[in-house]
Amino acid sequence: MKMPILIHPDPRLKKVCSPVVDLSDALRALADDMLETMYDAPGIGLAAPQVGVIERLIVLDCVKEEGEAPRPMVMFNPEVIARSDTTNVYEEGCLSIPDQFAEVTRPAEVDVRWIDRDGAEQTATFDGLWATCVQHEIDHLNGKLFIDYLGPMKRQLITRRMQKLKREQARV
Repeated sequence: MKMPILIHPDPRLKKVCSPVVDLSDALRALADDMLETMYDAPGIGLAAPQVGVIERLIVLDCVKEEGEAPRPMVMFNPEVIARSDTTNVYEEGCLSIPDQFAEVTRPAEVDVRWIDRDGAEQTATFDGLWATCVQHEIDHLNGKLFIDYLGPMKRQLITRRMQKLKREQARV
């Protein structure tokens, strides 16, 4: 089921999420709904707070090549356990901050540990777009948005644009 995505500024997007302690069928269904919502948006990542759920759950799929099979990932309680000293700069966007993009510098490679949908602990190394995406989504779980990496003027400008968008949407 497709879910509505919260638009910045919304206080739920700034909350630190609670760890998932019991991997229930309801949480697995939420993950499936989040994947459907992400693909429909379209996006490459989505965090539970973006759909109003303040729990540590993210979904991502950074496959963008035409004809390449999708690789949807569901991560409960993801955490970065190691990061490279080298960095990458990507132009990031966010489904909660539509049509706004900015360059963000992040570690080029990260090791991440998480619980998969079957309850098994996983670890993997991510690089390139996958590394940027997983860090961006984990930031959401800590109440941080990509615009928090920007200077105050650019951040305020984007926030004002989002406030205007929300006012316009409220009139429809």
